[in-house]
Amino acid sequence: MSDPAPIADFLSHVHPYDSLPPAELTRVATAFIRKPMRAGDRIYSFGEPLDGLYVVQEGAVEVSDQSGNVVSLLGPRNSFGERGLSRDGYAATTADAKQDGAVLVLPPDEFRFMLDEHPSFRRFFDRSRPAETKRSDLATSRVSALMARDPITCPPGARVLDAAQLMKSHNVSCLGVTEQDRLVGIITTSDMVNRVLAAGLSGDVPVRQVMTPDPITLAPGALGTDILHVMIERRIGHLPVVEDGRMIGVVTQTDLTHFQALSSATLVQDIATALDARELADITARIPQLLVNLVASGNRHEVVTRLITDIGDACTRRLLALAEAKLGPPPVPYLWLACGSQGRQEQTGVSDQDNCLFLSDDMRPEHDAYFAALAKFVSDGLDVCGYFYCPGDMMATADRWRQPVRVWRDYFKTWVDKPDPMAQMLASVMFDLRPIGGDESLFSGLQAETLEMASKNSIFVAHMASNALKHTPPLGLLRGIATIRSGEHKNQLDMKHNGVVPVVDLGRIYALQGQITAANTRARLEAAEKAGVVSASGARDLLDAYDLIAQMRLEHQAGLVKAGKAPDNYLSPSALSDFERSHLRDAFVVVRTMQSAIGHGRAAPA
Repeated sequence: MSDPAPIADFLSHVHPYDSLPPAELTRVATAFIRKPMRAGDRIYSFGEPLDGLYVVQEGAVEVSDQSGNVVSLLGPRNSFGERGLSRDGYAATTADAKQDGAVLVLPPDEFRFMLDEHPSFRRFFDRSRPAETKRSDLATSRVSALMARDPITCPPGARVLDAAQLMKSHNVSCLGVTEQDRLVGIITTSDMVNRVLAAGLSGDVPVRQVMTPDPITLAPGALGTDILHVMIERRIGHLPVVEDGRMIGVVTQTDLTHFQALSSATLVQDIATALDARELADITARIPQLLVNLVASGNRHEVVTRLITDIGDACTRRLLALAEAKLGPPPVPYLWLACGSQGRQEQTGVSDQDNCLFLSDDMRPEHDAYFAALAKFVSDGLDVCGYFYCPGDMMATADRWRQPVRVWRDYFKTWVDKPDPMAQMLASVMFDLRPIGGDESLFSGLQAETLEMASKNSIFVAHMASNALKHTPPLGLLRGIATIRSGEHKNQLDMKHNGVVPVVDLGRIYALQGQITAANTRARLEAAEKAGVVSASGARDLLDAYDLIAQMRLEHQAGLVKAGKAPDNYLSPSALSDFERSHLRDAFVVVRTMQSAIGHGRAAPA
C-alpha cells in the first residue's frame, strides 16, 4: 500500500479533497494507490473496466476520445476517468502518459462512497443532478446569499447624533462599530430609542457608551437556519457577518422577509396588476436578486432561466393588455412572438429584446397604424423594464417584422431557397420564435410547414451548419482555454458568445434536421437524441458540457449581483479553481468535437 502521508499532503492542495476534515482526508489518502508511469504508457483504453478515479500527481496525461481525437492534456492535480465511473464503470475515453510521473488511483467503491457521503465531492464530480425546481429555501441558503454587503460602519468614538444621521442618510437600521477595521460592536435604531432617547442621553455621547459590544456574528458560509436560530434564541434582529475579524455584511429580519417573499410567482402576480411601464420596471428591477436566490438555492440553469423568462413573458403580455386598453381592440387577430434568448426561454440577468408581430391575412393597409402603435407601446415599455432595444432592430417596431402571415411565409421560403449569409442569419433568429401573446394559430401551421421545407433542402441545411460554426469555444494551443486578448475584457472568457451560443447553434441545427418544434436549447438536445439526430453518447456529452458552461455563467452573474455589480457574461479563468478550469476546458472540447462532426456532415461522433 502507498504511504498515505505524502498523498494526504498532496490532496490537501487539491479540490475537492481540500474541503474534507483532516481525519477523512487521511482515510481517503490511505485508499489511494500510487502508480508510476512512463511517457508512452497506456493507462487505460476506451471501453475497458476502470481501475478507479485517476488523479495526476506528477507528469502529464493525454486523454482522447474513441476516435483518437485528443480532448485533454492534463497536468498535476487534474482528475480523469470520473465520467466512466459515474455511468457504468467502463472507460469513456483513452488515457496515455505523455511524461514520466505518477497517478493516484481511487478504487471504484471508494469513489462511490465519497459521492454518497461528501456533498462537496458529489457536487464536483456528479453533474447528473435532478432537474426539478427547488424553491428559494431560506433554511438551507448560505448567509453570503442573504446578507447586505458593504455594511455602513462608524468608529466607537463617534457621536450618537452623527451615527443616527449616518443611518438616515444610508437608509439602514444598524451600523457596525469598527476599530482598525475590526468589528467591536453594533448599534441599531432600537438602541437609539431605548438607550439614548429613553435614557435622556445627549446626542454627543460616544457610540461606545450605548452600542452592543462584541456582538454575536456569523460567518458567510453559515446557513439560513443559523440566522433563524440565533435571532429567535437571542431575540435580536441584526446579525453582522464577519470573515477574519472584518465585517463584510449584515443580515436583518427584513432581509429574511424579502428573501422568502421574492419568487418568480410573486413577480408574475405583481406584474398582472401593474398599471404602467414604470410600475412594471419596479418589479423587474427585482430580477437580479431573484437570480441570486435561485442560484443560491441550488436550482439548475434551465430552471433559473425558465423562471426568469416567465417574468419577461408576463411583462410582455401585461404591456400588450395595457396597449389594447389604450388603443382599443385590435382590428384583426395578431400574435406577438419572441425570438433570441426569450424565445428559447433562456433569459439571464442580461437580456435585450427580440420580437416580431404576425398579423392575420385579413389585415388591410389602414390597420398597420394600430399595430405600429401597439408595437411601439410594448417595445418602449420593455425598454423601460430593462429589456433594452435590440441593436439589430429585430423588433416588431420595424415595418419588416410586423407583417401578415402570408408575408412571413414568403420570408421563410426565400431564406430557405436562397441561403445567402443574411438569409442564414435571419433564419437562425426566426427558428427560435415562440408565441407570447395573441392568436397562436397564426404560427402553428407555419412553423411545421417551414421546418419540413427547410429540413428537406440539403443546401440550406449545409449553409446553416456552416453558419453555426462561426461561434467557437475559446480553445487555444493544445486545447487550453484561450481568453480575450485585448480591450475592456482582456484575459476574460465571453461565456455567452464563446460559451453557450455555440451549443445554442448546434441545438438549432439538430432541431432543423429532426424537424423538432422545441425552441429551448436543452429540450432540443434531448429531443435530438430521441429522434436519432445525435448519438446517445454525443448527446449526453453535449448536455453535460452545456450544463456546466451555462451553470458557470449563471453563477458568475449571481456573484456579480451579490457584489453590488451589474451582471455580465465575462468570466476570468483566474477566479476558478484548477479543477473548475479543467472541467470547463473539457466542456469546451466536447462542444468543439460536436462542431467538428457537424462540419464534416455527421450528427455526432459514433
